[in-house]
Amino acid sequence: MNKVKNVLLVGVGGQGIILASKILSAGLISAGYDVKMSEVHGMAQRGGSVTTQIRYGSKVYSPIIGKGQADVIVAFEQMEAARWIDYLRPEGKIIVNDYKIPSAPILIGEREYPKNILDDLKSKANVSLVKGFKLAKELGNVRTQNIIMIGALIEFIDIDGVEWNEILKENIKEKHVDLNIEALTMGKGLLD
Repeated sequence: MNKVKNVLLVGVGGQGIILASKILSAGLISAGYDVKMSEVHGMAQRGGSVTTQIRYGSKVYSPIIGKGQADVIVAFEQMEAARWIDYLRPEGKIIVNDYKIPSAPILIGEREYPKNILDDLKSKANVSLVKGFKLAKELGNVRTQNIIMIGALIEFIDIDGVEWNEILKENIKEKHVDLNIEALTMGKGLLD
């Protein structure tokens, strides 16, 4: 039976979502899965929404995940988690970075950042909260939030036999590899 798994990564431009998706896809391919990935950038360089859809299984025919079909959503920013929650299947899991990035209308005072996002998400889904910004800051580089989040996801989806450190070496500049290996290891221990 060809059981295809669907992973949706969502966040804001500049959070390293595309890189995180490439690392995840490379790991899934090395584990022997057929993998399809698609990415959508919405004014990403100006803080717009960025999403990637990753589907893997013994044979995958399309990279597109429909509403209510994601097994896991990894949200790198809280408001993006709320925006994409409709894509999660009822028994799915959402891993949310406890981090807020105000959009342009919020920055210029036209709107307020939505309140109670996490409470609303918890009323709708199985939520795991990751303090990605705080942990990345403790590591010495807030840009490692993406790898911490991927570490949490990798542990949750439980893919065996993947040399994740080698995949990081292939995708990250040499001077940042050790820090990102540390971030990935940290992320793996975060979910219950």
